[in-house]
Amino acid sequence: MQTVETLNEGLKRAFTLKITAQDIDSKVDAEVKRVAPQIRMPGFRPGKVPTNLVRKMHGEALMQDALNSSIQEGIQQLIADHKLRPAMQPSVSLEGEYAPGGDAEVKVELEVLPDVPTPSIEGLKLERLTVPVQDSEVQEQLKQLADQQKRWDDAAEGHAATTGDQVVMDFAGKVDGVAFDGGTGEGMAVELGSGRLIPGFEEQLEGVKVGDEKQLNVTFPDDYGAKDLAGKAATFDVKITAVQTAGETVIDDAMAKAFGLQDLEQLTGLLKGQIEQQLNGLTRTHMKRKLLDQLAAGHDFPVPPSMVEAEFDQIWHQLVHETEHEEDPAAALAELEGERDEYRAIAERRVRLGLLLSEIGTANGVEVTAQEMNRLIAQAAQQYGPQDRQRFIQYVQQEPMAAAQLRAPLFEDKVVDFLFDKAEITDREVTKEELEAAIESEDGFSSGTHVHDHDNHKPKKKAAKKADASDEAGEEKPAKKPAAKKAKAEDAEPAAEGDAEPVKKPAAKKAAKAEGEGEEAAPKPKKAAAKKKADAE
Repeated sequence: MQTVETLNEGLKRAFTLKITAQDIDSKVDAEVKRVAPQIRMPGFRPGKVPTNLVRKMHGEALMQDALNSSIQEGIQQLIADHKLRPAMQPSVSLEGEYAPGGDAEVKVELEVLPDVPTPSIEGLKLERLTVPVQDSEVQEQLKQLADQQKRWDDAAEGHAATTGDQVVMDFAGKVDGVAFDGGTGEGMAVELGSGRLIPGFEEQLEGVKVGDEKQLNVTFPDDYGAKDLAGKAATFDVKITAVQTAGETVIDDAMAKAFGLQDLEQLTGLLKGQIEQQLNGLTRTHMKRKLLDQLAAGHDFPVPPSMVEAEFDQIWHQLVHETEHEEDPAAALAELEGERDEYRAIAERRVRLGLLLSEIGTANGVEVTAQEMNRLIAQAAQQYGPQDRQRFIQYVQQEPMAAAQLRAPLFEDKVVDFLFDKAEITDREVTKEELEAAIESEDGFSSGTHVHDHDNHKPKKKAAKKADASDEAGEEKPAKKPAAKKAKAEDAEPAAEGDAEPVKKPAAKKAAKAEGEGEEAAPKPKKAAAKKKADAE
């Protein structure tokens, strides 16, 4: 193989590889000898087909395989010989049409990682904002759990339903007098005043009694998930089959045991620990942002344009997806277009900080162990069906870039922890509201989702708010589903709109819940199936 460098400008490199016909032919010969014993042909005993016939039958496919193999080996040798550190997968193309039996010329273009100056990590000073867990917050969580455990008793005969009661009904919905898909159901129970149903539905159930039949007039919200119903007037014929009142809910050991725990003390401790974990997460987010701000201010060097473009594409895709859930998607998209340059600058900052953190980790012996990597791969594989999991695992094991993407978030966390240990930290106690305000008031940034780890320094913007939070400690999994498709899959949850039943909430709210606002879900104790694990904790 012959190699000629054709471009060396900044971080860009280009080469021409010449793979000789002799190299390709020798690979074909080797492959023919390997597969010949497996070939079956009439008139020949198994494994006794002459190699010249094997070549005649399968020569074209073997030639293509040999060419691809030669190109891959040539690229790896090129990278090793020139001590290159590719920023992204190299771009590879054949020069002209390849003629079997002739030499092949291959053009290889790539960008290399820059030489990152030795990071300055001395003199780092950080403030850690801590929030003590308030007993009132624990009690509020207990109350919410108690509300979820409400016992419903049939009301006295003739009782008229009021706010706080539960009504059980059969219903049939129509638009313009015509029934629509998903608009009919039986035995649906709803607590009046819960806000689960579309606007106006629950209010018209006030005062109903068992056996009542009534027609309700409602209008589906403009942002309703079923587009063919959005904004349309509808009627629902309902028949009340039961009216129930809430029995007294007592916060005691019995309630804790209903969740598979030993007693109320254990439930209270579990809730307190979950709240504490959530608050610690907010504290870490704030500290991490301050840390990355200091690193960004002290280092500046060129970054590969291809990495910046990939990072920008990811940010932009998410933000465009967000605009689809705004009240006026077209206006939101137009506003976003006006800030394209700002987000490109954000992408560049994220890439630069990712390279910087990578350099700091490498220079200081920070590493992700094989055991930790295996655990990451196993966890990521769970998003696929049983038949695809093994293929995903093999893909990650064979593709260094894919493995690097999977490894990045954990590596980043380890580097950040290393820097926390190096920094001079002072503690200040604040309220949860003050900590959230401190995070919100900054041009918040968080880690990115590229091959390396990065920072996301975003200007304040309504449409970007969710993306800003959901990127925290995110990772880009190889061959993952597109963001829009993923959001749709995660939307499948109770009381989330998308069908035609009146029990659904607005689509925009559903999407926000699926993607997250940076807040964790309210702590919930483990159910009975998790009792042993909870006890161990």
